[in-house]
Amino acid sequence: MDKELNIPLSVNKKPAAMRTDDEKKELIQRLRRVEGQVRGIQRMVEEDRYCVDILVQLSAITAALKKVGYNLLEDHTRGCVSHAVSNGEGDEAINELMKVIQQFSK
Repeated sequence: MDKELNIPLSVNKKPAAMRTDDEKKELIQRLRRVEGQVRGIQRMVEEDRYCVDILVQLSAITAALKKVGYNLLEDHTRGCVSHAVSNGEGDEAINELMKVIQQFSK
């Protein structure tokens, strides 16, 4: 079943509606914050910090990445999938979306 979830990168596909500058800025800010958190965890490991403290920080990073992912899933559904449905290409887009949701839910 996992083989069915293997979703190759779509290098040639473009979003149906491009993200606004504000949307890009917000996503990039969130990802930079996560990047900083990961560096913080690296320091915690180097400093032999208490395992529970590190795990709490890992949990925060996971939640932050999930939030970015849900944001992108919503954008994709409202933009690309909706556009595909209105152009008669809904089955393929919905199948792809379901695979992404399954992968994201792991």
